[in-house]
Amino acid sequence: MNKRLYVIFFFGCLLSSISLFAQSDKQKKLEAELQQKRREIKQINALLFSKKKEEKSAITLLEDLNYKVSVRKNLIRITNEQANLLTREINTNQKEITSLRAQLQELKDDYAAMIVKSYKSKSEQSKVMFLLSSSNFKQAYKRLQYIRQYANYQKEQGEAIKTKTKALQALNLQLSKQKADKEKLIKENRIAKRELEKELDEREVLMASIKADMSKFTAQIKKKRQEANRLDKEINRLIREAIAASNKKAGKKTSTGKFVLTPEAKKLADNFAANKGKLGWPVRTGVIKGKFGKRRSLTDASVTQNYKSIYIATEPNSDVRAVFNGVVSEVHVMKRGNPTILVRHGNYFSVYMNLSSVKVTKGDKITTGQVIGKVFTNKIKGETLLGFRIYKNDKVLNPEYWLAKY
Repeated sequence: MNKRLYVIFFFGCLLSSISLFAQSDKQKKLEAELQQKRREIKQINALLFSKKKEEKSAITLLEDLNYKVSVRKNLIRITNEQANLLTREINTNQKEITSLRAQLQELKDDYAAMIVKSYKSKSEQSKVMFLLSSSNFKQAYKRLQYIRQYANYQKEQGEAIKTKTKALQALNLQLSKQKADKEKLIKENRIAKRELEKELDEREVLMASIKADMSKFTAQIKKKRQEANRLDKEINRLIREAIAASNKKAGKKTSTGKFVLTPEAKKLADNFAANKGKLGWPVRTGVIKGKFGKRRSLTDASVTQNYKSIYIATEPNSDVRAVFNGVVSEVHVMKRGNPTILVRHGNYFSVYMNLSSVKVTKGDKITTGQVIGKVFTNKIKGETLLGFRIYKNDKVLNPEYWLAKY
């Protein structure tokens, strides 16, 4: 193989390695996502579908099914992406194997020709005669160098054959694993799709039963929305009052809705901000059943509501834990409502809603992971939901971006 072919081979291998590395990195990310969705499905089944369906209201069951369907669809999407990526990797490896085989054959042919040529002139006498027949010392020296270079080249060719043979064997093993992984994904995808079809059919039946008595469920949803809006206003009021009181105490008056921080409060706020995406969950185990932001009504797609909380489904009698060090700013109980705890972290708040009991009082200093109450279980709806929020000053943030991934 000449130098030009070596250069082409080197850059071909380099580009192929970069491509395979990028694909492998993407596979790792997809696999991590897939494992997370598998855990989520497992948690959904344990927390939302372990009891008899008769124990839940139709609206609650529909919410649970919608959530499960969305997670299942994401799981199927990820497995499809993985399978497609594996197909591309398999095709790349097959092309690489074909190319390696051709290069290996060329090396073997060159090597065989060298061996034959070397055999024909292998005697020490012929080498000596080759040197002695030189017309001068300079020519003899060049011939000696040629003999050495030729021997080294033979050795290099032999090593190159060994290297390429090992590379070919490794690629073949990798290809076999990729094909097995792809078959496993395809099988898993078939099962997931069958499960999804059953869940979609179940949802259609449930939707039909709800539509048959729409006025009843519309009234329930309207009441629930009114209660949520009332709680939103109360929490906003409490936060504005806390900011005003803190700034007044510091001798500062501001109407910007922002805290004037002491050095100690600023340090706490900076530490809280530095833990974005790493905060522990407020319950030991749970799934985010209700997402933050705008969501369409289950019974009327033309109606949307902007949710400022996430709702974490958890086990009955679950403890509520503080997600970070702070001070209890408020323990609030609305009329015909359940307790809500506001914990201040500098100029941030974490808010814990829908509690059955409280273990702290206003002004208490608390630490990360400290139990501050218990989640309320609604026996009529058959669910245990914790409402959770995060604010920076008076601005509500998406808590999902702050909590660590399960």
